Amino acid sequence: MKKIAVIGEILVEIMADTVGAGFTGLQPLTGPFPSGAPAIFVDQAARLGQPAGIVSAVGDDDFGRVNLDRLARDGVDISAVHVDPDRPTGSAFVRYRADGSRDFVFNIRHSACGQIAMTAGAEALLAGADHLHVMGSSLSSRGLVEMNLAAAEAVKARGGTLSFDPNLRKEMLRAPGMAEAMARFLSLTDLFLPSGAELTLLTEAQETDAAIQELLARGIAAVVHKNGAAGACYHDAARRVPVAGFAVDEVDPTGAGDCFGAAFTTLWLRGAPPDEAMTVAAAAGALAVTARGPMEGACDMGTIRRFIADAERDAR
Repeated sequence: MKKIAVIGEILVEIMADTVGAGFTGLQPLTGPFPSGAPAIFVDQAARLGQPAGIVSAVGDDDFGRVNLDRLARDGVDISAVHVDPDRPTGSAFVRYRADGSRDFVFNIRHSACGQIAMTAGAEALLAGADHLHVMGSSLSSRGLVEMNLAAAEAVKARGGTLSFDPNLRKEMLRAPGMAEAMARFLSLTDLFLPSGAELTLLTEAQETDAAIQELLARGIAAVVHKNGAAGACYHDAARRVPVAGFAVDEVDPTGAGDCFGAAFTTLWLRGAPPDEAMTVAAAAGALAVTARGPMEGACDMGTIRRFIADAERDAR
């Protein structure tokens, strides 16, 4: 099977046990949970049996070990994760507000994953990759942009494929050189996975159907437009395949989009029909929100298939 590689942050997430605004007062916390959007993505892909590895860095500390132990246990190739003896593992403290929005306190820039470099392990992993997944959340520095671009061009040059989840705020496009880099990523993309309003962040067209046609006309093979609990829709030059979201009791939405993207990308790489890939991806995204912690809801294929079968039986 084709091997997926991703470059980006590995973090721990510490979650507030109470709902409220911010972290200005004493409060109970739970964690550390393994986290980081690229880590969640690659973990879900590996749990589906797809060869997958990550280029990143963690500190020589317990937070780093929590992540490496979890990723290795789930089958992720961690040979390209550098253990930095001088910087701590990245972290994110998270508290939910009553309306579902979140407050964060991050330590990424000054952590180990803020200094990801092209090590010998990274070179070896990327040289063996058939598919690169690029995440906008990981393009936080010029060095990471350049590393992802170089890897993307190398994978494409040897006949591989690229998926791109923009995961961007429009403010990020104002950073020097960022809009140009995003245009370059888009020109290399085979599978585009935007969420909500991200669909039109990188297009001239600002209406959904026109934006999708513009993206396909640029040479992108498939666009999967994610819309959270409302479902998602697949588009290519020949068809449109919508999928509804599965009804579940939401515990924690963090990581749902990453699990959806990993499941769809995995089945797309295996040549599955779009309707099957969309259904499995929607189920993976739904299951992701049923557990507390960003990576705790990632599931294997057997669990996902049983969940789909139970949902279809209940609908009859």
